[in-house]
Amino acid sequence: MNGKLKIQQIADHTGLSISTVSRVLAGKSNTSARAREQVLSYAKSQGVLSGLSTGRLMLNNIVVFAPARAFDARSDIFYYKVIQGIVAAVSQHDVRVRYCALEESDADVALFIAKMTDTQTDAALLVGIDDAHIHQLAADLAKPCVLINCHDRLMRHDSVSPDHQTMGDFATDYLFTQGHQRILTLQCLRRHTMELRLAGIKEAFARHNLAFNDSQHLVTTSGFGAQEAEQAMLNYLDTLPGDQPMPTAILAGGDFMAAGAVAALVKRGFAVPTDISVMSTDGFNLAEIHDVALTAVHVPRDELGVEAISLLQRRLFRPEAPCSSVLLQGKLVTRNSVRKVTGRALHPAVTSHNHQLYDDNQEAVDNR
Repeated sequence: MNGKLKIQQIADHTGLSISTVSRVLAGKSNTSARAREQVLSYAKSQGVLSGLSTGRLMLNNIVVFAPARAFDARSDIFYYKVIQGIVAAVSQHDVRVRYCALEESDADVALFIAKMTDTQTDAALLVGIDDAHIHQLAADLAKPCVLINCHDRLMRHDSVSPDHQTMGDFATDYLFTQGHQRILTLQCLRRHTMELRLAGIKEAFARHNLAFNDSQHLVTTSGFGAQEAEQAMLNYLDTLPGDQPMPTAILAGGDFMAAGAVAALVKRGFAVPTDISVMSTDGFNLAEIHDVALTAVHVPRDELGVEAISLLQRRLFRPEAPCSSVLLQGKLVTRNSVRKVTGRALHPAVTSHNHQLYDDNQEAVDNR
């Protein structure tokens, strides 16, 4: 058919009515799974799908697999917003979104297989699922699948993530350009994505001809909460050797971690940013902490769902195309929590800020 959409020819070949073929190709849900399979199989064999507009999403049921906390804004605002982005992206299509909670690792394999082999499941999105066995099963089951903020090292799936490594490099480099040489990083390293963030931080140190020493430049936590970050920073401040100088800046792995760092500094008599600057790699959850507007690199969040749906569209229209990995860049927002260091004095990097909060001022456990 030379890539042209000829509904009559598809109807003749499949034995289906023209109206049924039209509904399938329009992505409507009021068709049987068998009819949909017949139409799409023949259309693909004739090169029809590659010529259709990517404005169509030719599936009707998507299952979102994510850790249980992702479905509760108070438990994980980051992933909750990612899922809201998915819902918004499919709102223009005739698509039903279903949800299934899976652990990041050691996931319930039987549950995953049951959901994926359900006749209603046309495609899947895996949000923050690191289990390599689940990735393999998704490939074996051969339904369109896109990974969000997780990594398939065997390159079997399309994926979209924030560019954690570049953002770590960028945020650290910004602190260097503000004159800071003694930078402490406060990070949670329980996922591969945050290991990439740390790799970027180390790259910035190397580019500025400074050695990164874990004992001097890194404090780690097991989660992203403010209380845990506060305690980790208190432990650091209370055990800092007398011959080791205080950091002039702290780069936190998220807004709530930054809040914990500020609380610890205040308890030990330090002012932010006069004594020590604090910067976040998040920037959506807390616009200001203790009346100090927070300088941050915004990590793309809502956009992840939009890009994942776009990758699903591409996979449906070009099933034989190589898998792709899309990395989304962050954006620097300068406020008042970072001060510029000079030889004689400290100066604010900016002089005004916006008091508006991006999300509810609550402690959450982001798990990027």
